[in-house]
Amino acid sequence: MIAGAALLTVLLVVLVLAFVLREAAPLVLDHEERRGADLASLAVPRQWPGYERSEWVWQPVGEPAKFNAVPLLVGSLKIAGTAVSIATPTGVLAALALWQLDSRRARRWIKPLVELLASVPSVVLGAWALSVLATVVQSALGLVWRLNALTAAIALSLAVAPLIFTVTDDALAAVPRETIEGAVALGARRYQVALRVLVPAALPGIAAAATLGLGRAIGETMIVLMVSGNSPVLRPLDPTTSARTVTATIASELGEVVQGSVHWRVLFLLGALLFILTLVLNALAAASTRALSRRLRGDA
Repeated sequence: MIAGAALLTVLLVVLVLAFVLREAAPLVLDHEERRGADLASLAVPRQWPGYERSEWVWQPVGEPAKFNAVPLLVGSLKIAGTAVSIATPTGVLAALALWQLDSRRARRWIKPLVELLASVPSVVLGAWALSVLATVVQSALGLVWRLNALTAAIALSLAVAPLIFTVTDDALAAVPRETIEGAVALGARRYQVALRVLVPAALPGIAAAATLGLGRAIGETMIVLMVSGNSPVLRPLDPTTSARTVTATIASELGEVVQGSVHWRVLFLLGALLFILTLVLNALAAASTRALSRRLRGDA
């Protein structure tokens, strides 16, 4: 039964990917489909007619229409990377603080409460960030734009941190008890055990938690759609400017375009890029986790 459920899950993912590729394929294979539109830099090193390297813009309305994916990919990675950089230390430190508690009763209450944050709908977090957090961040930092990548990343980190916390806590719980007791027997204090024994031993799990958090952040839609400003500003190293992500673009534009048009197929091609990016992240995470595990075992 378990094998059947796993096979069904894989089959569903393959079917979804096949549907997305079927809608996007004519854009890549048929020259007529892309005539009159700038489709440059859709994650392929190629120049289409009329393309200038300085025109890295997303402008689906206009003559000719310009569907350049670079600003969208930069916005997705900027917001997701900032969110994970906030959520990872927060989640790891929260898991370590929970490990420090001696009371099992407190652990049974605190962990579900933290994980409960993951069940909050993203639209609720987005509404709170739009009405409260955006004003607080703008006033505190004196930002020009009230809705920007930094505010979106902070709100997004609230959705990512519980996932990182849960996976990290499981990784810490998997550390052999004998390893901890041996460190205590040698006279190590609790914080020394946590930082010099637990964290190195659970490092593969922590790396997996950060990677899962990155995938969760890249795939988020509602928070970034409501809080990021949705302006495709191409400033990769400035999180205080407005940004537009791939997911927000698909969500906001797919319901308004003509089915079968170039714009329609470009949006499905962006969805295919998200699939590919997710697969690459998962492959890198698996490879890094195996490498860390071999190093910790002393095999490498």
